[in-house]
Amino acid sequence: MKLNNMLMAYQPDCEQETTDKRIMMDCIEKMENVLTRDNEVTHFSASSWIVNRERTKVLMVYHNIYNSWSWTGGHADGEEDMMQVALREAKEETGVRHIKPVTEDIFSIEILTVDGHIKKGKYVAAHLHMNVTYLFEAEETDELYVKPDENSGVCWMTLQEAIEKCTEPCMVVIYKKLNEKLKKQR
Repeated sequence: MKLNNMLMAYQPDCEQETTDKRIMMDCIEKMENVLTRDNEVTHFSASSWIVNRERTKVLMVYHNIYNSWSWTGGHADGEEDMMQVALREAKEETGVRHIKPVTEDIFSIEILTVDGHIKKGKYVAAHLHMNVTYLFEAEETDELYVKPDENSGVCWMTLQEAIEKCTEPCMVVIYKKLNEKLKKQR
C-alpha cells in the first residue's frame, strides 16, 4: 500500500504526530475500508496548506459546515495517493490552477474529529479523519472561485490572519503547527 509506505517514511515533528502516526498505522493494519467513507468510524482524508511563493500568505476557504475559515481538503474516497487527493480538492475548492507541491513528502499528519452534521440532506455521524497534509505553492494572481456546495468564500490571507479568522479551536492549534513547520521550509 503506497499510503502505508508514505506514512512509514514520515518523520513526526512532535508528540501529537508521533501518536497519530502510530494510530494511523495501526488502523491501516487492523481496519477495513480506511480509504473510503464505508468505514464510518475513521477514514483517510488529505488537506493542503497552500502558500504563495514568498511563503507570507495562505489560501483559505470559508467552510460552510464548520462556519470557519479553513484549509482545503477532502476524503480519499478510495484513492491511495493522498497528494493527488489534496491537489484535486485544492483546485476544486478554490479555482486555483497554477499550483504545485513544495515537496513530494507529507508535510504534516493529524487525526481530526468530525462532529455529526447534515451533508447533502443526510446525517453524517461523528467520526475521525486520519488526515495527511501537503504543502503546496500557488500563484496569487490565479482567479479564485467559490464552490457553493462546500464553501462561501476563498481568499489569500497572511499566516497570522489564517489563525485569527479560524473559529475552530482545534484547527487553530493545527494551523499554528503548520506555520511553524513552514518557517523551517524557508
